[in-house]
Amino acid sequence: MPVGLFRVCLLVITAIVNHPLFFPKENGTVPENTEEIIQKMKEREESLRLEQLRLEQEIADQEATQKALEKAAVVVEESKEEKVRWDMWTALSMVIFLLIELWRQDFQEGNWQDIGGEEDDMAILGKAFKGVALPDKAVLASFYEKRILGTTGDMARMREMVEGFADDLLEALRSVCNRDADMEVEDCMGVGSMYENWRVRKPFVCDLIVPFAPPEPYCFRCQTWCSGDSFPPDEQGYGTIKVCRADEDVTGCICDKTKLGEDMLCLLHSQVSSTRPSSEMEDLLCFKNTQYLDADQVMKWFQIAVTKAWNRISHKYEFDLSFSLLDSPGALKIKFKSGKSIAFNLTPVVQYENSDVYFISHFPRSSLAADIPSSTHWFLTFAVYERRFIQLVSKTLPANACHVSCLQILSFLHGKQCSLSGPSGLTNYHLKTVLLHLLQARPSQDWAPEKLEARLQDMLKFLEKCLHEKKLYHFFIGNGKVPAELGFPIIFQRAEPLNLFRPFVLRRDIYRKMVDTFHKMLRNMSALINEYTVHIPLAHTNGIRKEPL
Repeated sequence: MPVGLFRVCLLVITAIVNHPLFFPKENGTVPENTEEIIQKMKEREESLRLEQLRLEQEIADQEATQKALEKAAVVVEESKEEKVRWDMWTALSMVIFLLIELWRQDFQEGNWQDIGGEEDDMAILGKAFKGVALPDKAVLASFYEKRILGTTGDMARMREMVEGFADDLLEALRSVCNRDADMEVEDCMGVGSMYENWRVRKPFVCDLIVPFAPPEPYCFRCQTWCSGDSFPPDEQGYGTIKVCRADEDVTGCICDKTKLGEDMLCLLHSQVSSTRPSSEMEDLLCFKNTQYLDADQVMKWFQIAVTKAWNRISHKYEFDLSFSLLDSPGALKIKFKSGKSIAFNLTPVVQYENSDVYFISHFPRSSLAADIPSSTHWFLTFAVYERRFIQLVSKTLPANACHVSCLQILSFLHGKQCSLSGPSGLTNYHLKTVLLHLLQARPSQDWAPEKLEARLQDMLKFLEKCLHEKKLYHFFIGNGKVPAELGFPIIFQRAEPLNLFRPFVLRRDIYRKMVDTFHKMLRNMSALINEYTVHIPLAHTNGIRKEPL
């Protein structure tokens, strides 16, 4: 207790002693320190105000920057949405364009051969049919029986005789050729109208093609206009044939494409194998200083070889053999002692790969290859496939179908008109192409024998349409609907359609002559048919119902 009181008293005394009123002099400087503190506080306040202004400015700048970024983001987002919409429209436009292009190509490759409907197409195709009265079925039947069948009965015997003689001639040709240096000749094949049974005009001429191959160790490397390399438009339908060694890789080494120099040697090929004397290549019937097969050299070699072969076997036959045309080295004529003669064409060809498409050196009696770019360019013929297609389709047609009759009548009328008004650019091959298109477009029952008149009109209308548009497409090239049974090479099915009338687009004089000849044939058709038709009683004619046109 005393201790506690002592502590309290000591605390009171200490508080009294430390009271500021007891020491006035020591606290005399308080007012001066207060003014200094106030001044410092004002300076500090000013600095804080400036710092506040600076921070507010930074915050405002940051807010402005943020707003600008947000605005830019909005603009970018809107531009993205606009770009997406634009891309969608662009993609949609491209899809529409591609669909239109595909439709156009499909129309070119398939629907262009459609005759368009039934007989009401006449008014669309032009004025050629207006005022033209085609003979009825009775007149056509009489004309066909009297003029066509009466002149084609001996074709089978002629084919048999020509084929037998050609086989004997080629066998003799093989015996006179040097097997180590000359070309190797294979068996011949019959193509064309004589072997498709629709040739009507005399003299009857058999067309035979003879495949040949180079001697070992050489081989042919064929290149077509649709094989991927660029060919000018005027060279479509052509190809080149390169003579190479069988062990030579024509694409793997460039030693034969560039000049290596005298002090350089190809490590893949020796100097002996890479350097071919020009005389060696000329012996292989190549164009001068090239490895490409020369059609002119081939025809000269073939003509000489045929002459040697005939000299060897001429004693076996009682007739003479001669070349009938100077511009067609393969055109041969058999002359009997009685004065009669038989003409046939023996044309060398080169097989394209393992197909029945052939490179042909020239076309006898044809203007299809009249303007060959050079003698190293060979035209392709699809004659074997054309014959097979007709045979294949004929199996599905009614008995005594009228498809061959239509082609025979049209070929006869065109030939007669050309004999009256002069030749034109239109050929029998064009007429056959029209028939091939219609055989594919028309159902089988439309080719019944009683529908000869209607199908003949279809051919004439289709031909007029092609003449008007200056477009008659090759039947096989670019035609994706070729029957698979034929085994036709897919490379030609995928190629662009080949317009057979393209040469006439630039040669307007020939085109006008061709159109005039066609129109004259239409006008003279009834007169030409009646000239070779026996008189038909009126009652018989009226008793036959005429098929509506």
